Amino acid sequence: MKKIAVFGKPANGKSTLSKKLALATGIKLYAVDSILYKPNGEEVDRKYYEETHESILSSDKWIIEGFGPMNSMESFNRRLEAADTIIYIDLSYPVTYWLVAKRFLKGLFIKPEGWPEGCSILKGALESYKILKLCPKFWNHAFLERLEKRTEGKSLHVIRSVSALNRFIKDNVE
Repeated sequence: MKKIAVFGKPANGKSTLSKKLALATGIKLYAVDSILYKPNGEEVDRKYYEETHESILSSDKWIIEGFGPMNSMESFNRRLEAADTIIYIDLSYPVTYWLVAKRFLKGLFIKPEGWPEGCSILKGALESYKILKLCPKFWNHAFLERLEKRTEGKSLHVIRSVSALNRFIKDNVE
């Protein structure tokens, strides 16, 4: 594991898992949201994002957590090509809706793990629900089949429950 891509639906534990992986391996962690958004929550210039993303991909080791711009699959696809390890966290929708609500409530008091500095927790929660509504259109069985084909010869981990996520952390990180 030298180039690790971690992605999934909002609030599925990507940031927590990625941080633990980074600590255990010493590999630098990059949160997509931190390079996609300015501290005030506005998106950065797309050219800046793409250049930063490509610079990370060209390094020897990295963990990139997140999906990226919803209106462009290019950076996500490039990340899949470059990664040797892909971790797709695909918790059920009821669990995910609950985790978004839980992150929002907790975020009123403590900044959520991996949350960009200065970004509104309310705006983020509303955006997460908006994204969740769209997820079944692209993160479905056909997506998983394409992912499996694209990642042949790589280490692909699909995590579908909180207990499997905890087990993955215990078996691969702790």
